[in-house]
Amino acid sequence: MKKTITFGELMLRLAPPGYERFTGCSELGATYGGGEANVAVSLANFGLDTAFVTKLPKHDIGQAAVNSLRRFGVDTSKIVRGGERVGIYFLEKGSNQRASKVIYDRAYSAIAMAKPSDFNWDAIFDGVGWFHFTGITPALGQGVADICLDALKAAKAKGITISCDLNYRKNLWTKAEAKETMSKLITYVDVCIANEEDASDVFGITSEGTDVTSGHLNHDGYISVARQIVEKFGLKYVAITLRESHSANHNDWSAMLYDGAAKESMFSKKYEIKNIVDRVGGGDSFGGGLIYGFLTGMDKQTTLEFAVAASCLKHTVEGDFNMVSVAEVTNLLGGDGSGRVQR
Repeated sequence: MKKTITFGELMLRLAPPGYERFTGCSELGATYGGGEANVAVSLANFGLDTAFVTKLPKHDIGQAAVNSLRRFGVDTSKIVRGGERVGIYFLEKGSNQRASKVIYDRAYSAIAMAKPSDFNWDAIFDGVGWFHFTGITPALGQGVADICLDALKAAKAKGITISCDLNYRKNLWTKAEAKETMSKLITYVDVCIANEEDASDVFGITSEGTDVTSGHLNHDGYISVARQIVEKFGLKYVAITLRESHSANHNDWSAMLYDGAAKESMFSKKYEIKNIVDRVGGGDSFGGGLIYGFLTGMDKQTTLEFAVAASCLKHTVEGDFNMVSVAEVTNLLGGDGSGRVQR
């Protein structure tokens, strides 16, 4: 099986212990994460040959970031070293009716300041079968958007399957900026991943009868959203994650997959996730599961179910990375959600 490449920013995550607040904590725990890096770790944990591409400083913090991927078997040999800083984000976990908070400190990070000449995509894509990025990466600046475009053109020329998680972040760019840039990039994409809000925020495509704050979802509306995305941009598949948020600790989690060629939609089983440990990276773990299902030849419904089960389990894992195995996902797919001790 050919290698998978993901491209984006790897960040230092600083978070108070447990559910402590920024204003009251006396220490911050340090881990690493980022949308595309999270996908790479998922795929490596599933046993696939996966490399992550980014730019990181040569200093010790940059090396610690690289090491955080190596320990899970991600190929880091294609990471460009240079620049002055690693991007940082601060996370305060929400609980019950108190929402989580994220504060970014990523301006002038090594990848944000990278140049197209830093990356030789023809060499990077040698022996590669799948390329994944998110809408977060081109939002880091025009230079990074240009790098993404170069990567997409090179991947398309080599016949590589391309996936993109829209991942709109209002703190990085406006809806108008996102629409202008992503409308160009998405034309190269085969598989698009979104959540309830991304399609509306980035492309102005909405689902009637759905209010994400109330948790009410309209399946017919999402089929319409997926169909509109396919027809507008010529994609093969659109996957939409469906999160029904009852509180910060209690979510229902499911997803849909739309096949553009067959004009066929399918929905997954719904999981009720109570006492969420960490929801950061939930969408990325879905993306990793979806890519794994497609690459290993699962049928479409099984691919969708595997992705949703993998991301359900991510909500039980601390940190950005989804440290679960194929066997654990398969057990949940088989109906074993008891949480009993495995001996």
